[in-house]
Amino acid sequence: MGSEEVHALRSISINIERNEYVALMGPSGSGKSTLMNVLGCLDSPTAGNYILNQKEVSKLDDAELARIRNEEIGFVFQTFNLLPRMTALENVGLPLIYAGVSKKERNERAAHVLDLVNLADRMDHKPNELSGGQRQRVAIARAIINKPSIILADEPTGNLDTSTSNEIMQIFDELHQSGNTVILVTHEPEIAEYAKRVITLRDGLVDSDIRKE
Repeated sequence: MGSEEVHALRSISINIERNEYVALMGPSGSGKSTLMNVLGCLDSPTAGNYILNQKEVSKLDDAELARIRNEEIGFVFQTFNLLPRMTALENVGLPLIYAGVSKKERNERAAHVLDLVNLADRMDHKPNELSGGQRQRVAIARAIINKPSIILADEPTGNLDTSTSNEIMQIFDELHQSGNTVILVTHEPEIAEYAKRVITLRDGLVDSDIRKE
């Protein structure tokens, strides 16, 4: 920031195993969004290493990072990030376009994952024809269509009411139980309760790292 250096993360060391379910917590400015961006290959660390599936990704170029984002990471955002003119089916199939998958196979796989999140009867609807919870289910289906190594969810229930939030978190539970690695950023303790490990950041450092029995 101008002449000022801001260290969003400072000398943190975290190891997340395959099939863990981790919540990242911390006050505003603690570094959790920066950590999420690094884990999601949206930002590269200015120092240190990030190893994903035995691959050093912190030194890769933009094209390689884009490939890893598409193949290895499924993103779920608070604001859903769906394209308004596309149907649920088309939104879910988007990552497969970049992977070079044919339209027929895209539609088959998108229909399958929409069925997994109980939206088979809404696949031809556009986002403005869906409720907030349904839109988030579409976003989750899009995140898992490539069978990614990690599902990264940034405040996935932030725009939802309590009942719908619980439904969405049940889906994350099921994804974790089926073998997915799930990492979510949240400021809500009741949402973090769903995770099996809670890492709390403060001032760019790990303040606590608690695993549940």
